[in-house]
Amino acid sequence: MTLPLVSVVVPHYESPHDLALVLTALELQDHPLDLLDVVVADDGSRTRPGPGPRPYAVRVVAQADEGFRAAAARNLGARAARGSVLCFLDADTVPEPGYVSAVVRSIAGGADLVVGRRRHADLGATSPAQLRRWLLEGVGAPEVLEEPAWLAEGYARTDDLRAAGDDAYRFVISAVLSTTRRLFEEVGGFEEAFRAYGGEDWEFAHRCWLRGADLVHARDAVAWHDGPDFAGRTGDADALHSRNVEGLALARFVPGPATRGSGLVWAHPDVVVRLDDTGASDAQVVESVRSLLAGSDCGVWLRAGSALDLLDDPRVHRGEPPNAVLARARFRVELDRPVVLSGATLQELADVAPVRVGEHLTVRRTRDVHRGEDGAALLRAPGVSAPVPGEVDLQRTWGRADHRRTVRLRRWRGSPADLAGLPADVAGEP
Repeated sequence: MTLPLVSVVVPHYESPHDLALVLTALELQDHPLDLLDVVVADDGSRTRPGPGPRPYAVRVVAQADEGFRAAAARNLGARAARGSVLCFLDADTVPEPGYVSAVVRSIAGGADLVVGRRRHADLGATSPAQLRRWLLEGVGAPEVLEEPAWLAEGYARTDDLRAAGDDAYRFVISAVLSTTRRLFEEVGGFEEAFRAYGGEDWEFAHRCWLRGADLVHARDAVAWHDGPDFAGRTGDADALHSRNVEGLALARFVPGPATRGSGLVWAHPDVVVRLDDTGASDAQVVESVRSLLAGSDCGVWLRAGSALDLLDDPRVHRGEPPNAVLARARFRVELDRPVVLSGATLQELADVAPVRVGEHLTVRRTRDVHRGEDGAALLRAPGVSAPVPGEVDLQRTWGRADHRRTVRLRRWRGSPADLAGLPADVAGEP
């Protein structure tokens, strides 16, 4: 095959020793070095890193120090990169000589996003010369640390991500992440709102998955991280705080019960509904929206939106859903008129998507839409929804019947003592 130009993007901050090891390891790659394009993306170090003379093209791009901005640094590096393959390596993660070649083979085999195998060792005292002897001759190996069991189990369960589901993002780590440039640009790169350690790789992978990308874990793309796996430090109070910061950041952008539980309202919902309310009365729209939102992590976009003057709900909008919302929602719903659901919530219907409910409502998975696989296996769910009647009586529909209870009580001839315990507003006079 024709080998591609590969851009290796290395985000860096105040770690010259680690960076020297990574740049040395890249000299040892068996991918042709004239097809290697290295970009060091510095996140505001006080002293701009100097890569020195290397047998491959290398340059440094930098951004101001405004706190932890690894996601923005990766995007900065990607913009400066020239390759059709983008290979992201953290500055403390040293690739073995066959790393880039293994990534290229996986992409040539059809993968859009490749995760390497991250192993762990104590590299703190390892010099570039010692690193060469270890990687080329197997001499002077550093202390090898435990490999993360949670990653190994995840890759084994999903056939190295080939059989993964919506949780595939959980096994994508930016320290050893590669993508095609096409995919990276289609999804818009990393989300720069992440301003603390962790989470931006999962969020990026989530959007890639929904876009229809083929993910794979390349076991032969091995890189060595300096130090233990952060996820294993569950007993450390600082680590727990960091995990909670990461979890809250993820909840903003990655829908689903595993990331945000249930019961709260988020700017990026799990289910996006487009409802054509043209010509419908406000009462019809309100009753339909109430039914759709019940029990679901859902946002509704109304084509006409006249009922928005009545609704004060942050989940209901006018016009088309923003691209940022569509890129993150796992499910898409199309409705050509207001309907009410019975016997199932919209979230429950999404769990069995793709499904067509009656003649007016279709629920599809976002990933299937992008892969062109959303129409062949539409399930049918008759009787789960019905159009809202043209003359809906909202008060009766919502259960206001206290006037009928009062009339019945006035005709009753029992003893006043028998009324004990009834609510005061319905007991009336015997």
